[in-house]
Amino acid sequence: MSSFWSLWIIVLTTIMLIGTVWILFANRKTKNTGPDATTGHVYDGIEEYDNPLPAWWFYLFVITIVYSIGYLIAYPGMGSFKGVLGWTQINQYEKQVAKAEQKYGAIFAQYRDMPVEQVIQDGKALKMGQRMFANNCAQCHGSDARGSYGFPNLTDGDWLYGGSPEQIKTTLIQGRSGVMPAWAGPLGEEGIVNVSNYVLSLNGRAVDADSAAAGQEKFAMFCTSCHGADGTGNIALGAPNLTNNIWLYGGSPGLVQRTLRNGRNGQMPSHEKILSEDKIHLLTAYVYSLSQTPAEQE
Repeated sequence: MSSFWSLWIIVLTTIMLIGTVWILFANRKTKNTGPDATTGHVYDGIEEYDNPLPAWWFYLFVITIVYSIGYLIAYPGMGSFKGVLGWTQINQYEKQVAKAEQKYGAIFAQYRDMPVEQVIQDGKALKMGQRMFANNCAQCHGSDARGSYGFPNLTDGDWLYGGSPEQIKTTLIQGRSGVMPAWAGPLGEEGIVNVSNYVLSLNGRAVDADSAAAGQEKFAMFCTSCHGADGTGNIALGAPNLTNNIWLYGGSPGLVQRTLRNGRNGQMPSHEKILSEDKIHLLTAYVYSLSQTPAEQE
């Protein structure tokens, strides 16, 4: 926060406190005396009695003002002043996390040394993994893990960066950054249409044969370094398989052309600082189980 805005907040807060105190004490005493004295204000024929604030009401206001001053001394509130207690949202969060880890850590630790293939046989472990998925992953991949536009389906066995327990865990720990460059310039609009037809033909779709043939040549020039000569992708680069009719950003001709024309940029955040190692192990097991058939889990 800049010194200007810090001073601005301090001045406004101070003015509000002083103003509140002045209004409170200015209305403590009455100007007139007598049981029937009025302020002289008349509203639709109704006169306002000139009575002081009730004592309990007045002192309740005084208590709130004293409390607010004490709060602003102890906690942040006056611009960049941090308060004498040094409280921050971050250190409170860290203390709560440490307390929770101490209380519940042993529950997660019991699965630490178990292979993921063994963990997925434990119903209790999978339920814990499912709850962590709901809290940390469902916002993007959906509560059913089937993904949405731009977010991978985690149940279909198709993996951008590999679906082994080790690869899934690496994804969770490190995060992923997938970049598809824009090809509107190198390909031109005709080339975009031709390459999209070729890519669609790899999935058995009916396309213009001459356009697809021309697109194959461009594909070999610009796309094979990532997606491979046969279009089956490369998990080391996060380049998707273009032959299995599974589409991260949609498989209609228009959407494929948009991907080629504008490129794509996908970010999977790292969870290393969000979840402990034991929790990541359980979450890995849950995600791994989503694409396993019942026979594979037994």
